[in-house]
Amino acid sequence: MGKKILIVDDAAFMRMMIKDILTKNGFEVVGEAENGAVAVEKYAELKPDLVTMDITMPDMDGIAAVREIRSIDSAARIIMCSAMGQQAMVIDAIQAGAKDFIVKPFQPERVIEAVSKAID
Repeated sequence: MGKKILIVDDAAFMRMMIKDILTKNGFEVVGEAENGAVAVEKYAELKPDLVTMDITMPDMDGIAAVREIRSIDSAARIIMCSAMGQQAMVIDAIQAGAKDFIVKPFQPERVIEAVSKAID
Protein backbone atom coordinates (compact mmCIF):
# COMPACT_ATOMS: atom_id res chain seq x y z
CA MET A 1 0.00 0.00 0.00
CA GLY A 2 1.54 3.28 -1.11
CA LYS A 3 1.64 6.43 0.97
CA LYS A 4 -1.48 8.58 0.68
CA ILE A 5 -1.09 11.98 -0.95
CA LEU A 6 -3.39 14.99 -1.39
CA ILE A 7 -2.63 17.15 -4.44
CA VAL A 8 -3.53 20.84 -4.28
CA ASP A 9 -3.30 23.07 -7.36
CA ASP A 10 -5.77 25.41 -9.03
CA ALA A 11 -4.80 24.04 -12.46
CA ALA A 12 -6.36 20.65 -13.25
CA PHE A 13 -3.54 20.00 -15.73
CA MET A 14 -0.90 20.41 -12.99
CA ARG A 15 -2.83 18.12 -10.64
CA MET A 16 -2.97 15.53 -13.40
CA MET A 17 0.78 15.80 -14.04
CA ILE A 18 1.69 15.34 -10.37
CA LYS A 19 -0.84 12.52 -9.96
CA ASP A 20 0.66 10.74 -12.96
CA ILE A 21 4.21 11.03 -11.57
CA LEU A 22 3.16 9.84 -8.11
CA THR A 23 0.95 6.92 -9.12
CA LYS A 24 3.60 5.60 -11.53
CA ASN A 25 5.98 5.52 -8.57
CA GLY A 26 3.72 3.62 -6.20
CA PHE A 27 2.08 6.45 -4.27
CA GLU A 28 -1.68 6.62 -3.77
CA VAL A 29 -3.39 9.92 -4.58
CA VAL A 30 -6.34 10.02 -2.17
CA GLY A 31 -7.67 13.43 -3.13
CA GLU A 32 -7.28 16.64 -5.08
CA ALA A 33 -8.16 20.23 -4.21
CA GLU A 34 -8.32 23.33 -6.41
CA ASN A 35 -7.62 25.89 -3.67
CA GLY A 36 -6.38 26.20 -0.11
CA ALA A 37 -9.82 26.26 1.49
CA VAL A 38 -10.78 22.94 -0.13
CA ALA A 39 -7.33 21.58 0.77
CA VAL A 40 -7.89 22.27 4.47
CA GLU A 41 -11.28 20.47 4.38
CA LYS A 42 -9.88 17.50 2.46
CA TYR A 43 -6.86 17.25 4.75
CA ALA A 44 -9.10 16.96 7.81
CA GLU A 45 -11.31 14.41 6.03
CA LEU A 46 -8.67 12.25 4.29
CA LYS A 47 -5.70 12.47 6.70
CA PRO A 48 -3.10 12.02 3.92
CA ASP A 49 0.56 11.20 4.63
CA LEU A 50 1.64 14.14 2.48
CA VAL A 51 0.25 17.19 0.68
CA THR A 52 1.67 18.80 -2.47
CA MET A 53 0.56 22.43 -2.27
CA ASP A 54 0.59 25.08 -4.99
CA ILE A 55 1.50 28.53 -3.70
CA THR A 56 -0.68 30.83 -5.81
CA MET A 57 -4.37 29.89 -5.86
CA PRO A 58 -7.71 31.70 -5.64
CA ASP A 59 -9.75 31.92 -2.40
CA MET A 60 -6.95 30.78 -0.07
CA ASP A 61 -3.32 30.64 -1.18
CA GLY A 62 -0.94 27.80 -0.38
CA ILE A 63 0.85 29.58 2.47
CA ALA A 64 -2.40 30.32 4.33
CA ALA A 65 -3.48 26.70 3.71
CA VAL A 66 -0.17 25.40 5.16
CA ARG A 67 -0.79 27.44 8.32
CA GLU A 68 -4.37 26.15 8.59
CA ILE A 69 -3.40 22.52 8.03
CA ARG A 70 -0.52 22.77 10.52
CA SER A 71 -2.94 24.21 13.09
CA ILE A 72 -5.10 21.07 12.65
CA ASP A 73 -2.11 18.71 12.57
CA SER A 74 1.30 20.00 13.67
CA ALA A 75 2.95 16.92 12.14
CA ALA A 76 1.47 17.53 8.68
CA ARG A 77 3.93 16.96 5.84
CA ILE A 78 3.55 19.48 3.04
CA ILE A 79 5.65 20.12 -0.06
CA MET A 80 5.16 23.43 -1.86
CA CYS A 81 4.93 23.65 -5.65
CA SER A 82 6.08 26.95 -7.07
CA ALA A 83 6.76 28.53 -10.40
CA MET A 84 10.16 30.06 -11.05
CA GLY A 85 10.64 33.43 -9.39
CA GLN A 86 8.57 32.70 -6.29
CA GLN A 87 11.55 32.25 -3.94
CA ALA A 88 10.30 34.76 -1.36
CA MET A 89 6.97 32.95 -1.18
CA VAL A 90 8.73 29.60 -0.85
CA ILE A 91 10.64 30.97 2.17
CA ASP A 92 7.32 32.11 3.69
CA ALA A 93 5.90 28.64 3.06
CA ILE A 94 8.87 26.89 4.71
CA GLN A 95 8.53 29.23 7.71
CA ALA A 96 4.82 28.36 7.83
CA GLY A 97 5.76 24.70 8.11
CA ALA A 98 6.26 23.26 4.62
CA LYS A 99 8.94 20.56 4.45
CA ASP A 100 10.30 21.14 0.95
CA PHE A 101 9.42 22.60 -2.42
CA ILE A 102 9.40 21.55 -6.04
CA VAL A 103 9.52 23.93 -8.99
CA LYS A 104 7.27 23.92 -12.06
CA PRO A 105 7.64 22.57 -14.67
CA PHE A 106 7.94 19.37 -12.65
CA GLN A 107 10.84 17.00 -13.12
CA PRO A 108 9.58 13.54 -12.13
CA GLU A 109 12.80 12.53 -10.35
CA ARG A 110 12.79 15.72 -8.26
CA VAL A 111 9.11 15.23 -7.32
CA ILE A 112 9.77 11.65 -6.18
CA GLU A 113 12.93 12.66 -4.31
CA ALA A 114 11.10 15.44 -2.40
CA VAL A 115 8.07 13.28 -1.63
CA SER A 116 10.14 10.29 -0.50
CA LYS A 117 12.32 12.49 1.72
CA ALA A 118 9.33 14.24 3.30
CA ILE A 119 7.43 11.04 4.03
CA ASP A 120 10.32 9.11 5.60
